[in-house]
Amino acid sequence: MTATEPTTTGRDATARSHWAAVSAVAFGTFLLVTAEQLPIGLLTPVGSALSVSEGAAGLMVTVPSVVAAIAAPVVPVLVGRMNRRLLLVALMGLMTLANLASALAPDYPLLIAARVLVGVAIGGFWAVAGGLAVRLVPAAHVPRATAIIFGGVGAANVFGVPIGTMIGGLASWRIAFGALGALALAVLVALLVVLPPLAAARPVGLRRLAGQFRDRGVRVGILATFLIVTGHFSAYTFVSPVLRELSGIDGRLVGPLLFGFGVAGIVGNFVAGAAVAKRLHRTVLAIAAILGVTLLLYPVAGLSAAGGVTLLVVWGLVYGGVSTSLQTWMIRAAPQAVEEASALWVAVFNLSIGLGALAGGAIVDALPLQGILWLAGVLVLLAAPTVWSARRIAGLG
Repeated sequence: MTATEPTTTGRDATARSHWAAVSAVAFGTFLLVTAEQLPIGLLTPVGSALSVSEGAAGLMVTVPSVVAAIAAPVVPVLVGRMNRRLLLVALMGLMTLANLASALAPDYPLLIAARVLVGVAIGGFWAVAGGLAVRLVPAAHVPRATAIIFGGVGAANVFGVPIGTMIGGLASWRIAFGALGALALAVLVALLVVLPPLAAARPVGLRRLAGQFRDRGVRVGILATFLIVTGHFSAYTFVSPVLRELSGIDGRLVGPLLFGFGVAGIVGNFVAGAAVAKRLHRTVLAIAAILGVTLLLYPVAGLSAAGGVTLLVVWGLVYGGVSTSLQTWMIRAAPQAVEEASALWVAVFNLSIGLGALAGGAIVDALPLQGILWLAGVLVLLAAPTVWSARRIAGLG
């Protein structure tokens, strides 16, 4: 049995029963992204309450992202053959405790320490969950199952981050983090109920991880991920001040606009999920080109409320397809080593979130806000020729 095969007996049973497991994992990705990105909407209240600048408060995004990047390849290596069902449940338990610790943190250093634990949970969970579609459903349904799993990303932008931001504004940022802890506990229970046993057919080793870089398709996927995600988060981490200060939008409308961003992201996720099943290479290429142009246009065409809102919706629609399309790219590039390739991809994805937030924080503290949009657009656009170079690689067409 290979790592890409279902671990239960009976292909028909898999097709019938494991869509509930796919949905539970999607709830897990919803929680992960909400936990990682919620501070984006809470930078001002947290910074004010704990006496740190908005740039410093951005470390609440950077730290767990960098830790997740380390945890993604390390956790699978450390746990060896541990049943992946038990691993996912344990990591969700860690997420529950970490968010409760964030809610109770009396000062900024302890809040950052709690965010480190969030990063461990994110990296370990996502490294396993990202490639689970191939183990839960028949091969013909993998693109749709992957889109559902990563639908949690868009749902986090629609419901998690905006609702958490509104809770933080109406009540307290501590209550917002506490609500995340309660949600993590609910996801833990759901995973226990519907996730089948997922025995590791072989342990993930450092040699197998490093060996993935010999595959050109994997290398292109990782580089494209780095450029697109770093570019996106260098700007998106500070989307609230961008909307307020560049587009002249009332701060009270930021939460609803992030909701709209997330709705567009959900649509983009499922559009991309359908497109990659037929034209994976062209889909990823289109995402890189359109997203890059959108970000470069914002400092010019987004200086009014109408322009800013229009570009924000396009931004959300296009970025919504990133996770599904790039995860599918990695699955097709390394069909016999899905967990290893996924672990590397998740590591780069989360490292890119952290680096993007860090770069954006440095720029926003030193230069006009337009600077982060120019940086973001250039980085994302650079992914287009990278993806184009892989047009002749088998399986990625």
